Amino acid sequence: MTSPHDRLPIGELAGRSGLAASALRYYEELGLIHSERTSGGQRRFTRATLRRVAFIRAAQVVGLTLEETSAALAKLPQDRAPNAAQWNSVARTWTRRIDRQIAELEELKRKLTGCIGCGCLSLRKCGLYNPGDAAAGSGAGARYLLGERPDTVGVDTPGVTPDRA
Repeated sequence: MTSPHDRLPIGELAGRSGLAASALRYYEELGLIHSERTSGGQRRFTRATLRRVAFIRAAQVVGLTLEETSAALAKLPQDRAPNAAQWNSVARTWTRRIDRQIAELEELKRKLTGCIGCGCLSLRKCGLYNPGDAAAGSGAGARYLLGERPDTVGVDTPGVTPDRA
């Protein structure tokens, strides 16, 4: 059991973690961190909460959602540092996530390079904004530059025929 002197008020936790107290209250509301209340109703956090907050921030850098972060935290002890096996389990999950992100970014890079490489900036060939040339169904010309939104592509536009720009 920890003594009351080993408990941090929310202001001290905020200062030491670099997060706003409102963010800490939100994390507590989501169950990512936990506090005990004093007889006066003030929050007190264990020093181990600093580690959990650092973990949450690291998860955000990796790109994990708060739900994914919560699932990862559920595998770790609340009141102490994780042992090597516990951390390795979480690290493997993060590694798979990072590998997927890298693959997605490489695919995006490939598509951008292809678009920039041709020099035409053609919406007909653009795999990002006009996959499969869906914009051609709305008529000739640069449909998006003419004010159409990508989410309306393929919807018949009155008064526009494919042979007129």
